[in-house]
Amino acid sequence: MMLAGYYSAFVRNDVFALGGMAISLVAGLTYGWRAGGGWGVRLTGGAVTGGACAFLGIAASVVLKDAAPMILVIGTVSSAVTGLIGGAASRLLK
Repeated sequence: MMLAGYYSAFVRNDVFALGGMAISLVAGLTYGWRAGGGWGVRLTGGAVTGGACAFLGIAASVVLKDAAPMILVIGTVSSAVTGLIGGAASRLLK
């Protein structure tokens, strides 16, 4: 996502937020699916996984000046919540 946004204004302006949260959702779902266990493990792991994915990508975008530094905080928190939702979905689906 970060590379696509660096080279494409459309991705940078219109897709970054939803695309990044979709990646975090899938990461949280995947973590929960593979880790198994109860709600706590899946929710916590999904949130950490989703937040970590976002933090790394957004930090690279900030370094490349494609995103404002405040987005690092807002995007990481929103993606952690999305990863948590993915972890919850993994519990409901399995």
